[in-house]
Amino acid sequence: MTKPTYFLAIDNGTQSIRAMIFDHQGTLVAKSKVDIKAYSAPQPGWAEQEAEYFWSVLCEACNLLWPMLDFPREDIKAVSITTQRATAVAMAADHKPVRPAISWLDQRAVESKPTLGAFESALMTLVKAKSFVDMVHQQAEANWIAQEEPQLWQQVDKFLLLSGYQTYRLTGQYNDAVASQVGYIPFDFKTLGWASKKDWKWRAVCATEEMMPELKPAGDSLGKISPAASDDTGIPAGLPLIASGSDKACEVLGTGCLDAETGSLSYGTMATLNITSDKYLEAIPYHPAYPGVMPDSYNVEMMVERGYWMVNWFKQEFGLHEQTIADKTGIAPETLFDELLEAVPAGSMGLTLQPYWGGGTNHAGPEAKGAIVGFTDAHTRAHLYRAMIEGLTYALREGKELVEKRSGVPLKRLVVSGGGSQSDQVMQITADIFGMTVERPHTYETSGLGAAIAAAVGTGVYKDFPTAVAQMSHVADRFEPQSENQAIYQALYSDVYKKMYRHLKPTYEAIRSITGYPA
Repeated sequence: MTKPTYFLAIDNGTQSIRAMIFDHQGTLVAKSKVDIKAYSAPQPGWAEQEAEYFWSVLCEACNLLWPMLDFPREDIKAVSITTQRATAVAMAADHKPVRPAISWLDQRAVESKPTLGAFESALMTLVKAKSFVDMVHQQAEANWIAQEEPQLWQQVDKFLLLSGYQTYRLTGQYNDAVASQVGYIPFDFKTLGWASKKDWKWRAVCATEEMMPELKPAGDSLGKISPAASDDTGIPAGLPLIASGSDKACEVLGTGCLDAETGSLSYGTMATLNITSDKYLEAIPYHPAYPGVMPDSYNVEMMVERGYWMVNWFKQEFGLHEQTIADKTGIAPETLFDELLEAVPAGSMGLTLQPYWGGGTNHAGPEAKGAIVGFTDAHTRAHLYRAMIEGLTYALREGKELVEKRSGVPLKRLVVSGGGSQSDQVMQITADIFGMTVERPHTYETSGLGAAIAAAVGTGVYKDFPTAVAQMSHVADRFEPQSENQAIYQALYSDVYKKMYRHLKPTYEAIRSITGYPA
């Protein structure tokens, strides 16, 4: 019998940090999890967290893992880290953050516009890209720090994403993975590297090339675990840290989504649908395709901001009953919510929800808000919960149709991962709304699995990513659409859901005009 080869995958998500051991067959051997406070909000719309906090919880998660192992940690062949996207950390020359990290959930922006040359500005206007360039400038965290905290910006030596910060803490080197570069940074998503010196991004974002980390493709080494990091985490010093990608990019890889015919649905804090393409493709003009973990690949993504984060919201606002039972039995309240889904028929008796609670999704504008229509006195919190899950799935189906239209390639396969995929009821709703067979991998920890796959390729255990995916990612369950439910969902989707935004857009604009929210 072949001796197992082990890989340590660390997933620094939005709601928790998990340290996981996978073997060379993709089996999750051990896992520790530490819930985190996603952010603090010193002012409305702000979302920030101390970078040192992320590091300390990473250390805690690793140290909780070691007692679970029945083999020496020295048997681990490599480490790979995957993190939440677009959380920015500004570092001083003394290698310490100058201020708290600005989370991807943050909504602050500057009011200025980028300084472009006359010809460049005219060209951007001609190709209808000027509003996108302005948006990048206004949303860039670097610009906000430079304008609102200039004394701190003068101290900035390196400008990193959370992935780059955790890589520095693990290795002492300012390196990062290509596939972790998602955010308002001067990155060229077409060429998969830092933008050329003449690119408009350097004028839209005030960071300099010297502030950026060195980028490595997935499978390359980012450095070795330093003695100091080993002392803090318990990871053996000298172990290679292998580049992988962001949590979403690793999820796409971990679900086995290697082409444009396979859709990877992620039911996490942000709900997404991705395909993998060997060509750069924008499903929505000027919304970039992000780097895939496989070198020279792209993930074309549609997203629902604060997607399954809304399950936490529901738990806090309406889930006292389930939380009380959970506290007594140890059963997760999310598991008990399946009983709510099962108690309500498909279509939630007409209660239809559009999940634009994080602003515009897919083709909707920034004025968009969440909406629920069809309330009657017969509806209960169970109907609300099911309508919420159905609404998220409608939004992702809408994204699927847009991706298919832009790519010209129909999806033939759907794989679902993330915390929400643990629910059989959610999986069945997905199959019914999409009208397709949906698959669930052998583990919902597909972001960690994707990182482990990159480590397996980087250490030569497998010759390439397709081979590693074939050996390490497996389908555990399939859910077939039920024809009666499918018919109800098809009618509600086409006759109600898809018409909601168009009818409500003037109302959203009036709300914005009257209240100033969202800014």
